Amino acid sequence: MRHYLIVDDNVAFAENLAEILRDDGDEVSLAANGRDALTLARQRHFDAVLTDMRMPSMGGAQLVHELRLIDPGIPAMIVTAYTGDDDIQFAFREGLLGVFAKPISIPTLKDLLRAARRDGVVVLVEDDHALADNLSEALRGRGLTPAAASSVLETQRLAPLQPFAAIVDLRVPGGSDGEAMQQLRDRFPALPMIAITGHEICPPIPPQKLFRKPFSTEALIREIELLYAMRREN
Repeated sequence: MRHYLIVDDNVAFAENLAEILRDDGDEVSLAANGRDALTLARQRHFDAVLTDMRMPSMGGAQLVHELRLIDPGIPAMIVTAYTGDDDIQFAFREGLLGVFAKPISIPTLKDLLRAARRDGVVVLVEDDHALADNLSEALRGRGLTPAAASSVLETQRLAPLQPFAAIVDLRVPGGSDGEAMQQLRDRFPALPMIAITGHEICPPIPPQKLFRKPFSTEALIREIELLYAMRREN
C-alpha cells in the first residue's frame, strides 16, 4: 500500500481524486493549502505528492521547494490549468516527476504514482535541451525525478536536493571543461556521477561511467538503475 499527499484548494476535486486512489487500495492525505501540506510532511514520509499550481498564500512551485527542505526524497507532481506558467519551469528545476494539465488524465496519473520512487532524484547537467528532455523523459518513465541544470552556475541551486546520482555533460556554459562535475563533487562529496561528452575531454574526477555522444539512452538509464539499486541496498 502506498500513501500519497494531495494538495489543492479545490476541496471537491481533491476529495474526488482521493476517493479514486483509495478505491485502488492506497492511502491519501489531503491538504487545502501549502501550510497544512508542510505540517503533514513533517509528520510522515509520503510516497508522492500531487499539488495544484495556483493556490492562495503558497503556490505549487514554492510548496515543492519547501517540501524538499523537509523531505528531499519525496517525488513531486503538479496539476495546473496554466501549463505555460513560468513558475512551472522553476518547479522543474527543483525536480518534478510530472506536470498534469486540467482536466487530469486519471490513468496517466495512476501509472506515474505507481512508478514514483522515493529518494529517486537524479541531477542532470546538460545544455543541449533536446538531449536533456530525452533523458528527463527516460528517467521519469522509470519513476525517477530529474533535477536539471544547463550551466555551471545553475548547479549551485541544487544544494537543497539529496540526489542519488548525477549525469553531467563535461562541457556546459559558465565554466571550464569539467567544472560542473567538480562543483557537484564539492556539494555532494559521495555522489556517483556519470559523465557524458561529445568531445575529447578527460573528466576531472573519475566517473562511475563515461558515455561519449552519441550514446544509447537505454544503456545510460541501466547504469542509473544500478546506482539506484545500490543506494537502496545501503
